[in-house]
Amino acid sequence: MSSGRSSGGPSKHTLALFFSERVVPFLSRPALPALLLPNGLYLFSSNAICRYLFEVSGQESSDLCSQWLEWEATDLQVNFNQKDVDSQDYVLTRWSKQNKSQVCVFPISLPQEGKRNILLTSALPYVNNVPHLGNIIGCVLSADVFSRYGRLRGWNLLFICGTDEYGTATENKAREEGLTPQQICDKYHAVHASIYKWFQIDFDFFGRTTTKKQTEIAQDIFWRLHKRDFLVEDTVEQLRCESCQRFLADRFVEGICPFCNYPEARGDQCDKCGRLINAVELREPQCKVCRQTPVIRSSKHLFLDLPKLEGQLDEWLDKSTGSGDWTANAKQITRSWLRDGLKPRCITRDLKWGTPVPHPDFAEKVFYVWFDAPIGYLSITANYTDQWEKWWKNPQQVELYNFMAKDNVPFHSVVFPCSLLGAQDNYTLVNHLVATEYLNYEDTKFSKSRGVGVFGDMAQDTGIPSDVWRFYLLYLRPEGQDSAFSWADMALKNNSELLNNLGNFINRAGMFVSKFFDGCVPVMELQQEDKRLLAQVGWELRQYIQLMDKVKIRDALKHILNISRHGNQYIQVNEPWKNIKGGDSERQRASTVTGLSVNIACLLSVMLQPYMPAVSQTIRKQLNAPESCINTMLQGTGTFVCALTAGHRIGTVSPLFQKLEADQIEALKKRFGGQQNTASAKPAAAPAPVAVAETAAVNGADPERARQLTQAVAEQGDKVRTLKAQKAEKAVITAEVAMLLDLKKQLALAEGKSPEPTPQKGKKK
Repeated sequence: MSSGRSSGGPSKHTLALFFSERVVPFLSRPALPALLLPNGLYLFSSNAICRYLFEVSGQESSDLCSQWLEWEATDLQVNFNQKDVDSQDYVLTRWSKQNKSQVCVFPISLPQEGKRNILLTSALPYVNNVPHLGNIIGCVLSADVFSRYGRLRGWNLLFICGTDEYGTATENKAREEGLTPQQICDKYHAVHASIYKWFQIDFDFFGRTTTKKQTEIAQDIFWRLHKRDFLVEDTVEQLRCESCQRFLADRFVEGICPFCNYPEARGDQCDKCGRLINAVELREPQCKVCRQTPVIRSSKHLFLDLPKLEGQLDEWLDKSTGSGDWTANAKQITRSWLRDGLKPRCITRDLKWGTPVPHPDFAEKVFYVWFDAPIGYLSITANYTDQWEKWWKNPQQVELYNFMAKDNVPFHSVVFPCSLLGAQDNYTLVNHLVATEYLNYEDTKFSKSRGVGVFGDMAQDTGIPSDVWRFYLLYLRPEGQDSAFSWADMALKNNSELLNNLGNFINRAGMFVSKFFDGCVPVMELQQEDKRLLAQVGWELRQYIQLMDKVKIRDALKHILNISRHGNQYIQVNEPWKNIKGGDSERQRASTVTGLSVNIACLLSVMLQPYMPAVSQTIRKQLNAPESCINTMLQGTGTFVCALTAGHRIGTVSPLFQKLEADQIEALKKRFGGQQNTASAKPAAAPAPVAVAETAAVNGADPERARQLTQAVAEQGDKVRTLKAQKAEKAVITAEVAMLLDLKKQLALAEGKSPEPTPQKGKKK
């Protein structure tokens, strides 16, 4: 940290430079430097500070200086033509201090008068699960795209998420791994944060539910409900597993659905028919941990009196679904709940790991996760700013968007709103509930245990950039019906849409400027054909904005690709590579076609930013595009401006995408198709005489662990081969090889073999 006085400005203005890595996890818009203004507020971004100092000192910026001071901050829009500059106009946010040992500052987003204030949440992922592609597209990625788009539109937006860490699932995971529940939460919270960072999910704050704020806010809502008689006591029958010596949480019971006969219904809800279930209603129930049949036992619990709140809920739902952008499935699922009639919903559980119930008669119990978890949105915001109530108790100023998969809908549209309505504390309730259908993997479901499907921690090991993953997941986003990830289709979309369509157009436009016009955008003289193209591009841009405003993310993406398709056709018809060799009129035609094309490429870089942020940044860097283009293109109904005027010098142009080869895709399909687990399962299931090993057998075989280790060995082997192919540093490869050898030793022991190396006839893949 350093500080000093500005050389040209008045002495009362102190320029303070702050830098801190990792102030908090996933704080995505760090601010440096910072200028302390006379009114006690701060101004950040070097260009804004310098322009402010020019204004207050009465000096004018030179053309060269102005070029250097192109805007960096996409959120900052200030009119510098006014004579009297009010420092308030420059201040985006107040600042908050963290870490007493050093001064660490960052901007805090709060609702602002006169702006559209968007509070955006993504469903909190279970901490004990590694998210697969379906989890990522259903929640965090979809929310991230809309968040980025909202900022481009100039909305004042706060994007909150975090890990859901309480409940039986965490307790069981801790038991499996020999750790405490808190250690499990710490471990997997870091895993989630790492995955989302790689996928470029741009949270304002990524928190967790195991905090003091969670306890304070959840217990406050509980007492408010209790004092207003919205809680009732009842004795309920629960399933208890005598083998595991515990009451079973709903999601740790499976059985036959009593309504549709689906054989894998959970203890709280059937994934097939969507109906709510009490675990004791399941036919042929099984404990998911040990597969034993549980028994029924009685226990006293507290219930949220949903029937008593149904009138308030109906009134609020009519208003919210009528004025907000609720997806069709969210409306349908909510209506089905109301049609069946609401029943009291249990909010307590016989567990240890959870937010404690503060009532003395229920001191041994914790809150049920679906009462507790949505309150995590509030507590995570409270850990982001102590002024969290300005977001969560401000329905007059704030619009709330919830992103989730369809199985989470009833808890966000009925249970959680009833909790907040009953608390009667002016809470901000959801205005727009955005739910996806399910994403499957090829022709089956994702399964970590069976090695089927791509999970978040595996995607980065495929060698495919995160932007390509983002593009394909968003291209097939399950908006109206279930969709399926397909390796063959991913290769097709990459090679046709990204490489041959989008990438080809942008690269050609830039290369024509570099090759034919010495890197400077040429003069454009528009003809009727050019104006028709502008009209087409303008229409596509308006459609994109209309769809994105309605959170039709997949459909909006098609209009980006349509623009580049129009551009490719335009270039192909006009042949600038031929016209440049002709007379004056032909050369002018080449100039116009090239100049218009490179400006369309600039527009595409802005439209792509919510979908492919790294590619968007690369395009703007190659075109040397001014940051101001970001602030203008998506305003109102869409404005296609000439951001790269004649004489503008672009940067170095290079290809944006690489072809996905057939053999590469086939190898990835095989790797994530579960073949390793299938192959390793066959010897374990075979009769003893067939399973003769080439090494000496030892005692202590563990078939289940062997299956898990077989998958781990296969994945580690792939990782080593990838590192070698990439010619990584020798020390890195050596460490990964050592890990591979250790896994192989563990696998040998689990298979009942000697870990010592013995002669082999050949390796089996």
